[in-house]
Amino acid sequence: MKTLIKNISILAFAMLLTFSFSSCEATKNANNKQKGAVIGAAGGAILGAILGNNIGKGGNGEVGAVIGGVVGGAAGVLIGSKMDKQAQEIENEIPGAEVERVDDGIVITFDENSGVNFDTGKYNINATSRDNLDKLTGILQEYSDTNVLVIGHTDSVGSDESNMLLSERRAKAVTNYFTSTKGLGANRFTTNWYGEQTPIGDNATTEGRAQNRRVNIVIVPNEKMKEDAKKEAGN
Repeated sequence: MKTLIKNISILAFAMLLTFSFSSCEATKNANNKQKGAVIGAAGGAILGAILGNNIGKGGNGEVGAVIGGVVGGAAGVLIGSKMDKQAQEIENEIPGAEVERVDDGIVITFDENSGVNFDTGKYNINATSRDNLDKLTGILQEYSDTNVLVIGHTDSVGSDESNMLLSERRAKAVTNYFTSTKGLGANRFTTNWYGEQTPIGDNATTEGRAQNRRVNIVIVPNEKMKEDAKKEAGN
């Protein structure tokens, strides 16, 4: 599966055309590295990847604060390179997941067809989910200078209240697996949930409902990574 890359503006595209690369993979990575240098603005694109067209609903202030802004200049290029490498490792280790490089972050989407899923009405971590979360744990340990958001969503079947509670329990189950079972630092994690409020598919169809029953795991650079990149870049 190819890593999905957001369009980054005509200016960025023009700048990238001045570079010559030896492979398609190198070109994809270069797009992401250059992104930090030419945007330098608040990273709302990550929210769009998580919430679809529903930004502003469900109280996403906490999520937006964790994401923060996009680091620009040479420091942004260095961060982009690290995040590109991490995204590629995730893609290699968990080929069923949808891995998306957006701004300075990585958005991973797991639905019932992509490696982390739950039985109907349940929130316990099953064997398949454990295997993939274990693989992701190893990568999060390798790249420790990051913060992680875990966000739960449901389809529209059932009441608003039950879906909100179910998405909360599923998101917390994933976070607790990382922190309590695998021993990752709890201070790296933020957990949020939106129930049925943030569909990315049509709840009137079977396929759409399957898309909406999802968990996002979002990886963003922490302050240490940002400060180290600025120092290395001479900022």
